[in-house]
Amino acid sequence: MAFHDKVKGLADINLVQQGAELSYLILHDPDFRRVRSEHLAETGRRIRLKHDVALFARVLVNLGEEHKFNFNVISAVPQEIFQSALEGIVPPDHIFSSRFRYNEATGAVDSIIRAATGWGKITVLEELRASLGISHAHINYLGDGSSDLPVMMHVNQHDGLTIAVSEAKFISRVAKRTVLSANAMSVLVPVLERVMNWNSGEIRHFFGSYGLTLLEWDRMRSDIPTIQDSRVQVATSSNDNAAAPVLIDQ
Repeated sequence: MAFHDKVKGLADINLVQQGAELSYLILHDPDFRRVRSEHLAETGRRIRLKHDVALFARVLVNLGEEHKFNFNVISAVPQEIFQSALEGIVPPDHIFSSRFRYNEATGAVDSIIRAATGWGKITVLEELRASLGISHAHINYLGDGSSDLPVMMHVNQHDGLTIAVSEAKFISRVAKRTVLSANAMSVLVPVLERVMNWNSGEIRHFFGSYGLTLLEWDRMRSDIPTIQDSRVQVATSSNDNAAAPVLIDQ
């Protein structure tokens, strides 16, 4: 059975939290028991990141004198994958991902120390928030999957900023802003607006200082009704508060 079929099967029966399927398979499935830490690290090296992820991480450090941003990654993906994929970009101690305990003799996974998915992400976020000594309102959370939904609802409840980086309706309807772009720098648009209180001119100048042009920047709220028979079915889809910036190198 293919990997995607197995993941779908686990999701359909709700045996594990969404996002933790890979960790479960590595621990329990015979086809994945051969996975070792070096295999996960190699997988990370093959991941294609969005454009300017490294620039995004550098910019956050010096974004403004009045604001200090601490960039951290919380993910259900095994720790070795993310550390390898973000090597030289995000320090290992800023990556909070699913962690395994390995058998010293065989190198096989013995157990899961932590699965950072769903409600587990909230636990990690709260531990991180407490260690940094910040309020909930100072949290800016980006997410693109179903395992991010509990965290986004938690952050929204405390007036933090949630940003969906996926057009999937199940997450864009929960997030306060939606940003769709192939460039990682684009997620700074709502941060610069809400946190820094910059206007559109200041934001465009900021991107220009890094050799980037904000080519398109559409904010919209759209309702697209599809009506069949009024006595049979009425379906409505919406895309709430979406900001879709497109960046190009100059």
